Amino acid sequence: MRFVLSFRAALASMLGVLLAVIALPAGAGEEKAVFSDASRIVSIGGSITEIVYALGEDGRLVARDSTSSYPEEAQKLPDVGYMRALSPEGVLSVNPSGILALHGSGPKEAVDVLKKSSVPFIEVPDRYDHEGILEKIRVVGKALGVEAKAEKLVAETDAKLMATEKQTAAIKERKRVLFVLSTQGGKILAAGSDTAADGIIKLAGAVNTVEGFSGYKGMTEEAIVSAKPDVILTMKGGGPPISEEELFANPAVASTPAGTNRKMVSMQGGYLLGFGPRTAEAIHDLVVELYGNQVAD
Repeated sequence: MRFVLSFRAALASMLGVLLAVIALPAGAGEEKAVFSDASRIVSIGGSITEIVYALGEDGRLVARDSTSSYPEEAQKLPDVGYMRALSPEGVLSVNPSGILALHGSGPKEAVDVLKKSSVPFIEVPDRYDHEGILEKIRVVGKALGVEAKAEKLVAETDAKLMATEKQTAAIKERKRVLFVLSTQGGKILAAGSDTAADGIIKLAGAVNTVEGFSGYKGMTEEAIVSAKPDVILTMKGGGPPISEEELFANPAVASTPAGTNRKMVSMQGGYLLGFGPRTAEAIHDLVVELYGNQVAD
């Protein structure tokens, strides 16, 4: 049975998770590091599912959450719901031998029930930097008992990430980027520190124009003007799309360098903010959008 949310509820949940992506340490002690039986795994979190597929261990998966839309084959698996709106009954209904969940899955009450169930629960840390991606791969590989495969994927991913970082090493004039999550009601909801958006901007050799707060918050017109972004970065697939017309119709945005040059970059949300095996490619694509021929392809 597929456990799916209505479009409206899914949209609200998606915005909810993006508004609460402060990286926190995983819970201590109660979770195991290795599944004793990894034959029937529920994967919760798009990047976790991507890693399982990249390790060639997708045959172990019996279900996934609704953020796990890549690779396309993952969409054929039963959907146990949105990662931040889980139902314990839905997750346990597929008779898993283990639950592999990205930190931040919820609600807390549902996760507490799952952790206390007879099914082993392993939580995977989620940090928005180079080392955080490698750690995530190692944790998943260890949980599935395929550490050698994980180290191979870590080496490949590490090399790709280092190559993307070298692309911008010589650039002196760093682009100032404002990540806009939403423009609903004419209000700009932007990404501060401790967010996936902040992490990807830094990895692309740019500067997050937002200072002074963490998470996703609304910005005043004065703050937007003072931020002076060169580029507005948005995502696709995580809520109502943001059009250039709507964005640059905002007087504050229009008065910035990004508004003057009508410079907006939009990328698929799971690809841009997933922090998984495809992140090096996402960084490369963002670097090209930001710096063009200033970097070697």
